[in-house]
Amino acid sequence: MNELINLYGLNRSHLEKLFVAQGLQSFRGRQLMKWIYHSGISDFSEMSDLPLATRDWLSQRTELALPNVVSREESTDGTVKWAVQVHEDECVEMVLIPEKGRNTLCVSSQVGCSLDCSFCSTGKQGFNGNLSTAEIVGQLLLANQHLESKNEMITNVVFMGMGEPLLNFESVLAAANIMMDDMAFGLSKRKVTISSSGVVPAIDKLSEHTDCSLAISLHAPNDSLRDQLVPINRRYPIETLLQACRNYLKTLGPHRKLLFEYTLIDQVNDHLALAKELANLLAGIPCKINLIPFNDFDHSGYRTPERSQVFAFQSVLIERGYTAMIRSTRGEDISAACGQLAGNVRDRTKRSERYLASRAPSSILVSENRRVSS
Repeated sequence: MNELINLYGLNRSHLEKLFVAQGLQSFRGRQLMKWIYHSGISDFSEMSDLPLATRDWLSQRTELALPNVVSREESTDGTVKWAVQVHEDECVEMVLIPEKGRNTLCVSSQVGCSLDCSFCSTGKQGFNGNLSTAEIVGQLLLANQHLESKNEMITNVVFMGMGEPLLNFESVLAAANIMMDDMAFGLSKRKVTISSSGVVPAIDKLSEHTDCSLAISLHAPNDSLRDQLVPINRRYPIETLLQACRNYLKTLGPHRKLLFEYTLIDQVNDHLALAKELANLLAGIPCKINLIPFNDFDHSGYRTPERSQVFAFQSVLIERGYTAMIRSTRGEDISAACGQLAGNVRDRTKRSERYLASRAPSSILVSENRRVSS
């Protein structure tokens, strides 16, 4: 028996091609999108402007299947975290961050993460594959269902959950384009952000597929420190990464900016000398800087910096003319804060076993960087 096609995984172009392949006109694909996303109809028999034979074919060969929700937790600050089932017996996590006037959804793109950033809990779970487009889009649909009772919807989507989005390039870009399609969710290109640790070849071809917002997980202003915090830097060092960012910015038109994310870790990368180095590094790049106080997890080996040090770091950047924001820690009591997502990963890399065995101490980083003057 042929496997059913999950229509949540098809963008407008793919839906049109699906109908053309059945000898039908391409506009039927657009009609179907309106039923699915604008009317919220999942019963093909109710899609009255589609021919009866087409509805029968859709019922027999396709489906509209959402990920199964395994658990849902709500923080005291209103943040909601779901664990959803993928790949039969594994889970990824997604997080809704409600704020006045907007609802941001942090979506996952991989089961675990194929990278191993030293300060991120997800990377310590190892890796076992990519999510499909339908599994990514399904996260947004589930969040909107949750908000429906409040007459609210998701206004912003950030690909900042589990995984490196640009190592799941095709599925992530297809999902992002569905999110921005007026016949689907209709989110603004400024409201859909793909975050990357610096997969330069993927950034180089990003403009061929989308013009959504781009965030870079930088976390250090020099290669020697970033090599330790973000190991992919050993393959694509900072200057190579920044040139790819400049090239992408050129395709976006005026007034668009990049977002650089910088997780502040006590006595590792939070010295004021490094803030000055960061300001020099990003000179001439239209950007904002998001400062993220480190969110602890079991056996991390790192500490969260004092608030006074976070504010001092921010002040250096503001004095140099940057828009530097401090990200509020949300959902920490349910392990939903930045860098804390874990899920349930059947780790094919065995990284999680090695991590638990070693406890990954950061004493070398701390001792080296204590010598940096503030």
